[in-house]
Amino acid sequence: MQYRLDKTCGNKLSVLGFGCMRFPRGVGGGIDMKKTESLVMDAIARGVNYFDAAYIYPGSEETLGAILERNGARDKVFIATKLPLIYLKSAADFDKFFDKELERLRADYIDYYLMHMLTNKAQWDRLCAWGIEAWIAEKKNSGKIRRIGFSFHGSQSEFLQILDVFPWEFCQIQYNYSDENFQAGKTGLKAAAAKGIPVVVMEPLLGGKLANALPEEAVKIFKNASPTLSPAGWALKWVWNHEETTVALSGMNAQAQLDDNIAVAETATPGCLGDAESAVFADVRAILNASYKIHCTGCNYCMPCPKGVNIPGCFAAYNTSFAMGFVQGMQQFVTCTTPTSPKRASPSLCVKCGACERHCPQHLPIVQNLQLVRKKMEPGWFRFGVAIARKLLKVE
Repeated sequence: MQYRLDKTCGNKLSVLGFGCMRFPRGVGGGIDMKKTESLVMDAIARGVNYFDAAYIYPGSEETLGAILERNGARDKVFIATKLPLIYLKSAADFDKFFDKELERLRADYIDYYLMHMLTNKAQWDRLCAWGIEAWIAEKKNSGKIRRIGFSFHGSQSEFLQILDVFPWEFCQIQYNYSDENFQAGKTGLKAAAAKGIPVVVMEPLLGGKLANALPEEAVKIFKNASPTLSPAGWALKWVWNHEETTVALSGMNAQAQLDDNIAVAETATPGCLGDAESAVFADVRAILNASYKIHCTGCNYCMPCPKGVNIPGCFAAYNTSFAMGFVQGMQQFVTCTTPTSPKRASPSLCVKCGACERHCPQHLPIVQNLQLVRKKMEPGWFRFGVAIARKLLKVE
């Protein structure tokens, strides 16, 4: 296993992190403890030392905590988990959820603790008004939180702002070869690394879509270039090719996946992709892009939108709904438009002012395209659900 340095504290983190959201499940839908324990302990034995759970990943914290305790492995790993911002209603909820997470994980402290799904500065300002900064300081002083960071699901401009509002010690972003400008994107990756903080990459396989749901033509291109490297291996190698990446998370739920991911993790290094490999990715992207309906490059020149619409994010999610399926597209749409946050980024906020179109180097009909996105990604049932959720969460 290869390791990359957390320059903020000296921790050596395995380049392959174990994403706990997709632990193997049994017939009834619950986590299969036997299979999960086998995978987790094999991963640890082979050098994986970063495990990423979350309060809102069903059973992830409880299962990880039980496995580590039963095998005496807590001190062999770094645990990352997250404060569920979408559930917070007041400052009292900080301790309510954090204490529950410690109980679930059977731990006295969290190595890497994240503000989960931080999407914009307004959301952070709201937390600050509740006293989150003092709360973080108290938890760090007591040793219950070792490193503090955030996971991000908004626009690139918001990411760059959030980087500067607090002395973060790490961050987590979505990054993969299918769209390197989505959300924080390559610009965000480099900006975070320039600050000297570790960058943990989530969704390097786009929820498995880049591993087992690629068009057949794309799979053939990868196979012709390297018969022994799987599509998942290609995707992970692309992420690790970036020296700014510290850890890439993979939600492994089968032994074959663990074996495949570790094999690549043991060899992929910064700068490992040459011109020939880069050409392979260009060919695969061309196939994926052929399914896209809006040819936005994600350059962000249209941003910021005066009304807060996450224009590049909306277009990326819309395109994904065609290239990878509606469910995957909707997942991206929800995370990039944050419909239940105080500061939404929905296409429904567009007032057709045209400011975005004056800055678009591709001369796209952005206003018209936003209406297409709204029609497909915000159907009546979705708008109704959002309205109910905002009311229950008391979001103004």
